[in-house]
Amino acid sequence: MPKPKKGARLGGSASHQRLILSNLATQLFEHDAIRTTETKAKLLRPYAEKLITKARRGTLADRREAAKVIRDKDVLHKLFAEIGPRAANRDGGYTRIVKLENRKGDNAPMAMIALVTEELASAEASRATRAAASKAATAPAEPAEESTDEVTAEAEANSPIADQVEAADDADVDTAEETADAVSEDTTHATSEDTDKA
Repeated sequence: MPKPKKGARLGGSASHQRLILSNLATQLFEHDAIRTTETKAKLLRPYAEKLITKARRGTLADRREAAKVIRDKDVLHKLFAEIGPRAANRDGGYTRIVKLENRKGDNAPMAMIALVTEELASAEASRATRAAASKAATAPAEPAEESTDEVTAEAEANSPIADQVEAADDADVDTAEETADAVSEDTTHATSEDTDKA
């Protein structure tokens, strides 16, 4: 008869460890999450995942194998009717271990082991979602640029401040031209005086 060989056994003997894991698995399937020590959670994970894999297949032989471990008929029914079909599109990884604070009395490291209930997004769905998102991102960008140009043109045309700015720009251009003409006249006048003195 095969017996666990590595590490300390839960409860001291192989039979007691099997009973502890059986009871933990029953409670996990009944409540969907349990709080236990980290060591028990790590030992329970492969044990429970093998039972969920049997529930996914759902044959009579698998049900009888699971019934050897899960003695509660209501929990066994829940395992095969609800948990197995819920995990049908997931290839393993049915449970999750989350570390918690150490236990108050003996400072033992605690953990919560829970069934994973989130649905997996298929590769087709994620590819289609990415394609739709990229199309949506590129399509509105072009009309947005056109609408921005239209809005700025309308704002410039309707704004009284824009009229004042245009008038100031025209005045600045006129004064700049007058200043340039005056400077050019002064330079030509100065050069003509220099040529007369020479």
